[in-house]
Amino acid sequence: MAIREETRMLLESMGRLFEDLCTKQVVDAAETGVFAADLWKAVSETGVPLAALPESAGGADAEWADLYAALRVAGRFSAPIPLAETMLAGWVASSAGLEIGDGPMTVGPVRASDKLTLARDGNGWRLNGTASRLPYATVVDRIVLIADGPDGEMAVVMESSAAPTPAKGKNIANESRDTLVFNDFRLSAEAAAVLPKGVSRAALYRRGALARATMMSGALERAMDLAVTYAQERVQFGRPISKFQAVQQNLAVLSEQTAVAVAAANLGIESLSYGDEEREEFLIAIAKTRVGEAATLACELAHQVHGAIGFTKEYSLQLATRRLWSWREEFGSDPEWAAKVGAYFCAKGADNLWPILTGG
Repeated sequence: MAIREETRMLLESMGRLFEDLCTKQVVDAAETGVFAADLWKAVSETGVPLAALPESAGGADAEWADLYAALRVAGRFSAPIPLAETMLAGWVASSAGLEIGDGPMTVGPVRASDKLTLARDGNGWRLNGTASRLPYATVVDRIVLIADGPDGEMAVVMESSAAPTPAKGKNIANESRDTLVFNDFRLSAEAAAVLPKGVSRAALYRRGALARATMMSGALERAMDLAVTYAQERVQFGRPISKFQAVQQNLAVLSEQTAVAVAAANLGIESLSYGDEEREEFLIAIAKTRVGEAATLACELAHQVHGAIGFTKEYSLQLATRRLWSWREEFGSDPEWAAKVGAYFCAKGADNLWPILTGG
């Protein structure tokens, strides 16, 4: 995928910002429960979190391809902020004409098994159901959810301070993943609205999966860079371990898997511009599945190159690999998305297998 000059400038700017402000100390502190407020403030001031929204909603009508590219940078630095979630929450809420602020947001449901329903309650609404494993629900300003309403799928926006007390949780990267349970939870009339065509729970699930795949491709780049640098610097038996054939083989496969992951994520990003939901889901399914497979193998190889030091808290490799292990399970696991790839091929029939594989 060719990079536009505007995209290149954005990536360079975001790279410098994360290099300066998303240090290992900041990430380590976030894992203990300290929200990276200064980092979020700096990222928010760039306008990136809400840049995809129309100007009437406070955005800049930016290309989603640019924003996903920014997510790759965030993944490379293990940024402990709800950047992807705020982008998606803003998209859902603004599409329904609901008011949002400029603070951090989360969005859900993020699991296929969760279900939320809205019922009329006089001039307002009652919300029922569960939204589990919501990213950063305890630290964001607003929570945006999609629920089944009497007239179709609806967006719901609420202040996090007014939401039910969440059951706190974490993934293995110690990122906040909290569960909210709604039992006849009352909402005002202005807190919910019907979603327009093209914005749905299925679309949110696809874009969330693509966000995780893109962030994972960035984390893979980070793991590869660390492995290459370590192999060049670590001396054993009088020479750098990068000179040993076994290590060279590991680095070659690690580089290959990283390149494939980036290409797969880019393929999914391109699909957003096609205007074909079926094709979009197919290509995003390929991206999520292939990036997940790459992460499984690449984490193993990166840790083999590093030996025991790669698992220590003092070393940065585990920041990338623990997120890779976590993110591959979010917004659908590899097997779930692989099944969607298979279902697509089955629906198209055997005669179309080869043309699809060759891009026909």
